[in-house]
Amino acid sequence: MNRYYKVLHKILEKGKTQKNKKGSITYLTNEHLKLKPVDLLEIFEDHGIARNKLKNELELFQRGERLTERYREIGVNWWDYCGPILVNSYPTYFEKLPGLISKINQEKRSSKNYVLFLGSTNAESNQQPCLSLVQFQIENGKLILSAYQRSSDASLGLPADIYHLYLISKQVKLPLKSINLFLANVHLYENNLDPTRQLLAGEKVKFSLNV
Repeated sequence: MNRYYKVLHKILEKGKTQKNKKGSITYLTNEHLKLKPVDLLEIFEDHGIARNKLKNELELFQRGERLTERYREIGVNWWDYCGPILVNSYPTYFEKLPGLISKINQEKRSSKNYVLFLGSTNAESNQQPCLSLVQFQIENGKLILSAYQRSSDASLGLPADIYHLYLISKQVKLPLKSINLFLANVHLYENNLDPTRQLLAGEKVKFSLNV
């Protein structure tokens, strides 16, 4: 069982239950998921991920594209519920990423922690980023990428975030040592509990988006 699936299994076995405006969730707090390149390979082989859509989505993020119509044109329709414009969401922060990546590649300083913050701009928001911080550290000539998530939908959001972080790491001209995710709240929605069990049993499933 790959490390991502182990998180799913742990939520099912040990998660607590609470209700929010989207419904009932089974959750864990303060989980750490450390993924080395071999772990990423296992996840990408075992789990169906919309790689092309996520790659194109990240490119739009980094261009600062806020119109949901542009995302729909590349087959990404999971932002439609936000309305026509993404306000204070991922494009607001990820458009700063190319400049940060360029700086890292120029300097490659092991004594410096390079950080991309995703937080409040005091603007009215229709979707606060669940990913709150991405940190780049260089150790012995290798990249350690760390990310803090305030909230993580384990069935849909988490594998997408893992793939986005992998794509980001590929932009740094250093071999990857590990990707570390610190998950303040990682959860499964009630309607995705049975599909998660089926997934872990080796079946093909389709998860429902909760908005």
